[in-house]
Amino acid sequence: MEINNENAKWYALHTFSNYENIAKINLEAVITKYGLEKRIFDIVIPMEDVIEEKNGKKKLVQRKLMPSYILVKMIYGDDIWHNVTRTKGVTGFVGPNGRPLSLTDEEVAKLRLERVVSSMVLEPNDKVEVIGGALAGMNGVVISADGSKAKVAIEMFGRESQLELEYCDLRKLNA
Repeated sequence: MEINNENAKWYALHTFSNYENIAKINLEAVITKYGLEKRIFDIVIPMEDVIEEKNGKKKLVQRKLMPSYILVKMIYGDDIWHNVTRTKGVTGFVGPNGRPLSLTDEEVAKLRLERVVSSMVLEPNDKVEVIGGALAGMNGVVISADGSKAKVAIEMFGRESQLELEYCDLRKLNA
């Protein structure tokens, strides 16, 4: 799939409550059925990492950042509007009169929809600080790194946990 088409923009779609996953699966089926792979490039259900406490135990869980919404990267056209809005689980585009309004560059950056290319080089045993997400402010040690993501050991809740984090969420510590 060609993900970096310069004409493609991100749009928000409204879904029925708790139908985000179903709407995504159905929209993927519509893309395949009508051959829209060259116009619709990516579908995202925005998620965030949150620390929840249940029965006295803390746990890291993923929660929907925007319930009842999915985000789609596509080259918009009136022909696509009909295919997308008739998809089971999708109630319509977010925008005036149901017409799509693309997300701004600031919104795309805030939601981290586009991969940020980092020039940072991480090696095993490097010390890092988490600067984004629910674990912001915590320090850890790099176990492995692949250029865009790093597996980091972080002591959390009295034990060591290994997490895969994006480079944009990390800052290398000098030590």
